[in-house]
Amino acid sequence: MKRIILYLPALLICWSVQAQSPAKKWTLEECITYAIEHNIDLKQKEQDQESRKVDLSTSKNSWLPSLNANLGQNFDFGRSPSKTGVIVDQNSANSSFYLQTSMPIFDGFKIPNDIKARKLDLQAATENLNKAKEDLAINVASYFVEALYNKELLTVAELQAALSTEQVTRTESLVNAGKVPLSQLYDIKAQQAKDEASLTEAKNNVNLSLLNLAQMLELERTGQSLDISVPEIDDAIEKYMTSILPPDVVYNNAVAVKPQIKEQEYLLESQKKMLKVAQAGYFPKLDFSASYSNGYYHYSGGTDIVNSSFSDQLNQNGRKTIGFSLSIPLFNRFQTRNNVRSSRIAILNRELMMENSKKVLYKEIQQAYFNATAAQEKYKATGKSVLASKEAFGYAENKYNAGKSTVYEYSESKTKYSQSLSEQIQAKYNYIFRAKILDFYNGIPIKL
Repeated sequence: MKRIILYLPALLICWSVQAQSPAKKWTLEECITYAIEHNIDLKQKEQDQESRKVDLSTSKNSWLPSLNANLGQNFDFGRSPSKTGVIVDQNSANSSFYLQTSMPIFDGFKIPNDIKARKLDLQAATENLNKAKEDLAINVASYFVEALYNKELLTVAELQAALSTEQVTRTESLVNAGKVPLSQLYDIKAQQAKDEASLTEAKNNVNLSLLNLAQMLELERTGQSLDISVPEIDDAIEKYMTSILPPDVVYNNAVAVKPQIKEQEYLLESQKKMLKVAQAGYFPKLDFSASYSNGYYHYSGGTDIVNSSFSDQLNQNGRKTIGFSLSIPLFNRFQTRNNVRSSRIAILNRELMMENSKKVLYKEIQQAYFNATAAQEKYKATGKSVLASKEAFGYAENKYNAGKSTVYEYSESKTKYSQSLSEQIQAKYNYIFRAKILDFYNGIPIKL
């Protein structure tokens, strides 16, 4: 107990330091990597991929021989069969075992084509998993950019609150000097209270956006706090200009690398192999088989009964067999023909699905391009608006400090400046996100 009391202050200090330590600042790349490693939906798709691996293994093992063993024990009373097959008036006990193996030699190329189809299905499942990872990366990036946007809005809110606090001090001096009426002090304090409320709301928006990001990362279950690293972006237009490429250029790159297209290509090729699997039903099939059997007979209840020893009977009763079986399809109620027809229909459907996937991809790229160019132009316009409103605010501030304008005029100018800053921030991050979307379609990893 004395030792616990001695170390208690040190423990409390350590706990206090840990509680006050800042949260780790995550980059966008770290967020995406963590989300991919811990997302439950992705883990389910990974199990789908494992299932395709099992299917491939099952198909490959179809070439292996099968091996079966059978053990039997029979008791007959009164009349029973002898080992020669003759029914005799004797009780008997018969012990037997049977070992058989068989394997396909030729099956109309069904197994090789099925193996190829299963390999293609596995590749399609891998691309489906890659598509899910890309979609998750886009979602994480959207939440990350939203958090960056709210953080910059918080900076603007802090600036506005600081300006209001500064103006309260200046207005008090003007009132004391008799340059402005006391009512202006009350008005500027009201503006200060409004800016402080906006600041509180901005802080809450940052916390909510970080919470949304943490939930996207499945991080809230670990109890970890989350903060993000703000990248340095001096000139977003110049930095991301190379991302704004024409839709045809982006599409030509995307159609060769995007997983949703590659998935459809693999599934189409798999369906073509399944057509050959169905056509294998027209071919004859050749199987090989081999077996070995033996038994022990013991008779009782009759006269002149002589039972050979167990070892002698095993040497005498053994039977070895090898054989070949040829199965020739003649008529199976058109089952093979209809299976082939169904496979051809499935191929046509797969071709249509691949074509539709390409059309959807091109439409998405077109929309992403026009959204990016529109966001770029808006960002440029907001830059001009910020410069104009900043100059207007500087003029209004100097005029107010000289006691030549009212609080209303000052507040209106400050509000317009604040709105222009907010619009510029929104336009900047919207432009950055739209540019990253084009990079995503171009096969470039998402990072800031």
